[in-house]
Amino acid sequence: MPLHGRRMSLGLDNRSIHMNAAARRGTERVVITMDFWSFFWLLVWSFFFVAYLMMLFQIFGDLFRDESLGGVAKALWVIVLIFFPLISALVYVIVRGRGMAERQMKRNSEAMAAQDEYIRSVAAAPSGTSSVEELTKAKALLDAGAITPEEFAQIKSRALA
Repeated sequence: MPLHGRRMSLGLDNRSIHMNAAARRGTERVVITMDFWSFFWLLVWSFFFVAYLMMLFQIFGDLFRDESLGGVAKALWVIVLIFFPLISALVYVIVRGRGMAERQMKRNSEAMAAQDEYIRSVAAAPSGTSSVEELTKAKALLDAGAITPEEFAQIKSRALA
């Protein structure tokens, strides 16, 4: 069979040879374009996904902080939340939502009371008296001979500092 009039094809045309060579060199560029609506829906679904994750973390936090729920019930909730995440999260919020809010409010009020107590303890004077009262007591002790003049000087320097 003469080969001079025909071109023999090995399954490779000119374009596929260039693409294979570019792929070997790693120089082929892939350009991905996104129109407005694709970007819009990406943002919408991203928002819902992040909101779902926040709800899930809130549920797990409430689940493990709840003292009235037993260990078996907690384990069952975790298993159901893992295998049926969206449905079980909605059921949890519907069934236990009121208690979830009450427990959160209780924790917030306890944290606020502890913070207020700490601020009061730090802001109050160390002995509960003013520096003038300390100096008056120290002077009375010095006059009575209970403390030495050096001790009075130390108390005076601490009170005026």
